[in-house]
Amino acid sequence: MNAFSGFGPAIAAARSGYGAVSMAVASGRVQLVTIRQESLSLARWRLLWVALGFVFVALLALVRIGYLGASDNGARGTSLEEALLPPRGEISDRNGVPLARAFPAYALWFNPTALGEDGAPLVRDPAVVAGKLKDIFPDLDQAAVTAQLAAGKQGYIRRRVLPEDANRVQDIGELALEMPMENDRHYPQGSMAAHVLGYVAADGTGRVGMEQVLDAHLSDPATRGTPIALSIDSRVQGALEDELRRGMKLVQAQGGAGIVLDVDTGEVLALASLPEFDPNKIDARGQKLMFNRVTNQVYELGSTFKPLSVAAAIDAGVVRNLGRRWDASPVKVGRFAIKDSHPMGPDLNVVEALIHSSNTVTARLADELGPERMRRTMIDLGMNERPYIELPAKGFPIWPGKKWPRLRSMTVGYGHGIAVTPLHLASAYAAMVNGGIWRPATLRKLGPGEAPKGRRVFKASTSSRMRQLLRAIAVYGTGKNADAPGYRVGGKTGSAEKPGGSAGYRKTALVSTFAAAFPMDRPRYVVIAMLDEPRGTLASSYQRTAAWNAAPIVKRLVPRIGPLIGVRPDDTRDVDISDLKPLIPEANK
Repeated sequence: MNAFSGFGPAIAAARSGYGAVSMAVASGRVQLVTIRQESLSLARWRLLWVALGFVFVALLALVRIGYLGASDNGARGTSLEEALLPPRGEISDRNGVPLARAFPAYALWFNPTALGEDGAPLVRDPAVVAGKLKDIFPDLDQAAVTAQLAAGKQGYIRRRVLPEDANRVQDIGELALEMPMENDRHYPQGSMAAHVLGYVAADGTGRVGMEQVLDAHLSDPATRGTPIALSIDSRVQGALEDELRRGMKLVQAQGGAGIVLDVDTGEVLALASLPEFDPNKIDARGQKLMFNRVTNQVYELGSTFKPLSVAAAIDAGVVRNLGRRWDASPVKVGRFAIKDSHPMGPDLNVVEALIHSSNTVTARLADELGPERMRRTMIDLGMNERPYIELPAKGFPIWPGKKWPRLRSMTVGYGHGIAVTPLHLASAYAAMVNGGIWRPATLRKLGPGEAPKGRRVFKASTSSRMRQLLRAIAVYGTGKNADAPGYRVGGKTGSAEKPGGSAGYRKTALVSTFAAAFPMDRPRYVVIAMLDEPRGTLASSYQRTAAWNAAPIVKRLVPRIGPLIGVRPDDTRDVDISDLKPLIPEANK
């Protein structure tokens, strides 16, 4: 036997095992190749699907481009101004103080699906959530909000939310109370000058005031970047509203109106109609208060017309001698009789007639002037048409018509039988004291040399005489309670019964007006203060007439606004009325 014969089987076995390993290796290589091929095939399919996706998107884009081209409704280009500027231009007062501007604000929106459509919209009870919101917003209608939350009715709960209040709302922890950012119209001065400014409606268009008048300029990207300056002085506006409001409360008047007007340019420095509305929050109450008493409501303004009639008579030569005595007894025209409010003696001169506000003397003076000349004067003063101002709400006067009978001319002479707005009166007084030139009122700030030329109504000499007479009324007559020391105020009261009732007028309902100008040695501003239906109270010495309620408003207002607009008190200056004093018994006591 060979020595190595015992290893034969082992070698054979080893060879057999090596063959098996070789076969296994070969099999693994085949599997790897198969996996690689499958991976490559999958990658190709994925790449194909991605490519098909891109092709699909490209086809959609081409279809969209083709549609837009065919429909002629392509995308509109956006200018840099439109992209960067606020959505609406700014309105400022004459000194640059913002009155209306775009305001990035939060809104409080209730989204009942914030937690999903299957569950309750709120984590807490609706009444509890509404109570927490009431703590943040004291003027919130808690019952209405509770009902909205309980009903799951989506919508605004509040607009114009300040950032600090928005943070407090977030702290409540209700996801359904969302706080989206919005571009809103904001009026930094609140309700001040509301009837001048108006407001912006939900559709983005201006309503009522200068927001409506200037809507195109404020919304056009080409112009809205330039703020528009109004003639209003916010300091004067605030003082006028404050004093009117105080005057209303003292006599429980149902409304008030006031205006401060530059006599040389027609610029309105302040215009107030009370009660006012808040343009930041237009609600049902605000809608009711948008009626403008200064430009839209017409009134019989009573005795404030008497100086205008005297000016017309002086201008026409009817009054040449102020010392002439006029019959002061009742005037009978047909079945009508014109009387004074109280006996003033058998006769009066023109100065006394104005100081004591005589209806009878003014009626006789107007009668001698004649209907045609009286009517012509009123037309020249713009009393026969809507007031000249930019505001959209302008009332048409109650105008007697073309042919004035004798009685109508006489009643118009002392402010009855014709109804105009307080703005009509302000413009007429400006013409009477500025040298005789009537100019339209404006709410736009005018630059040097931009004042309209206007039209002459009175002679310069007549205007000079009227400045003396108006000052005499404030020193010795019914305007005493308007005489602010150092400001040389002149003016005239007017207390007229409102139309209505069986007798044609309501005896218990008055319109009390004081029409003034200052300083009378060089008039610069006209001030009108009017109270609608004042009531006699202890604070007004039980008087409902203008001498006791409207005149004091002017006395308080003028010292507040005078230094702000270039008129300082000066006791060393005044208009010279020395030639009138011999005609005034009160001046010689």
